[in-house]
Amino acid sequence: MATRAVPKAAAPVRSNPDPARQARDAVATLKRLSSRKVLDGYARYGIPSDRAMGIPVGTIQGVAKKLGRNHGLALALWKTGWYEARLLAVFVAEPERVTPALMNGWCRDFDNWGITDTACFKLFDQSPHAMTKVAQWSKLRGEFQKRAAFALLASAAAHAKTLPDAAFVRCFPLIEAGATDDRNFVMKGVSWALRAVGHRNPPLHARAVVLARTLAESESRPARWVGKDTLRDLLRPLVVRRMKDRQAT
Repeated sequence: MATRAVPKAAAPVRSNPDPARQARDAVATLKRLSSRKVLDGYARYGIPSDRAMGIPVGTIQGVAKKLGRNHGLALALWKTGWYEARLLAVFVAEPERVTPALMNGWCRDFDNWGITDTACFKLFDQSPHAMTKVAQWSKLRGEFQKRAAFALLASAAAHAKTLPDAAFVRCFPLIEAGATDDRNFVMKGVSWALRAVGHRNPPLHARAVVLARTLAESESRPARWVGKDTLRDLLRPLVVRRMKDRQAT
């Protein structure tokens, strides 16, 4: 007699993890890793401590590595408002799911150079919308919103290997205009951007040096600072020699 086949039990239906709950768990993990000594040290670097825990960035990256990429979690972490949770959000966000609306929303929330630079250097520069945001954000009024434009330009110059020189040449007027802003974090961001573009290749190096010399002779004090700071870097013998070697090849 043939035996009747016993149907296999259906696999249990797994519910999608709740990003808000995951964020609460992640924040709890971060709090366990916090250090009063690190928190007290934030003041030396201009990082607000009212919504911070005190955790080294390397430790946050370690947590991110264990969590893996999770865009829903990133969005939920950002909403918590905690400085370290927002850093963690940058590291777990999925670059291909970064939209112009997300970039604008996070940019509006930037309130210190640490989160501004990390978001631009570790996430936003991977977006096809990066150069559009450089142009848009360079016209914003907020200190860290405007810094974001130049931090993003510097990050793209360092990482976006396939962008043509023309994309960066179009940003030179933005750099020249931004150089007259006397706010500390904007000035430093503009200098970072011009130096990064100048390091990209010999033609852009030459253009950056020309602009830096123009700025160094400007009547604007912040522009003079940006020009001189840039020239100190781009005219270093090591940098000049590297550009000559690359030109030769």
